[in-house]
Amino acid sequence: MITETKKTPFEVYAELTPNPNSMKFVANVMLLEGGTVEYMSKEEALNCPIALQLFDFTGVKKVFITSNFITITKENDLDWYDITNILREFIRGYLASGEQLFIGSPFDANHIVAVKKVAVAGEKAAVKIVAAAGEEAAVKKVAVAVNEKIEEINSLPDPEAEKQIIQLLDEYVKPAVEGDGGAIHFQSYVNGVVSVVLKGSCSGCPSSTITLKSGIENLLKRMVPGVKEVVAIND
Repeated sequence: MITETKKTPFEVYAELTPNPNSMKFVANVMLLEGGTVEYMSKEEALNCPIALQLFDFTGVKKVFITSNFITITKENDLDWYDITNILREFIRGYLASGEQLFIGSPFDANHIVAVKKVAVAGEKAAVKIVAAAGEEAAVKKVAVAVNEKIEEINSLPDPEAEKQIIQLLDEYVKPAVEGDGGAIHFQSYVNGVVSVVLKGSCSGCPSSTITLKSGIENLLKRMVPGVKEVVAIND
């Protein structure tokens, strides 16, 4: 006797976030493990077919993907009432189709790697300097500038404090932020200032500044001696 295996149907539901312009679409399957990706335009979403197609919908401004949900940020002048059901059904249909969500690694152009940013900045600086000065002088100036930046990134004034900050963010802050359709990434800890990157619904959210100051900053100040301030930076 052959037993027929029933496939679990794909389900997607929409959930409000603290950001009135962002909606969280939660699926009953895992979409992305061990990281986050965020796309600001179709050009950035070339390695993610589902995000690429979501930008074809009127008013879609930003697409954020992590674990089992997609957070979509819309334009200010559009009402969620007009597009929520359409977006939800599109996402559900896409997942049910079996098409791949990502082409290659989803993190190729989206994860936070400071050294890559320095390399790009160094290349741009090299072009400008070569145009203004001799090639030999330009190479020396670029080498010095890049080395200074790399030393700055690699110099951790308090590795133990940084480790404690990351642990606190992962344990107390990250679950709450993900519950609201966003993500928070530790960026740096220098001279008492903790810099974080907010993504998804948290990016541009009217209440994110209040949360950052009254919640996250107070937590880190209380638990980690030396922390003076927490700031959000643009990725």
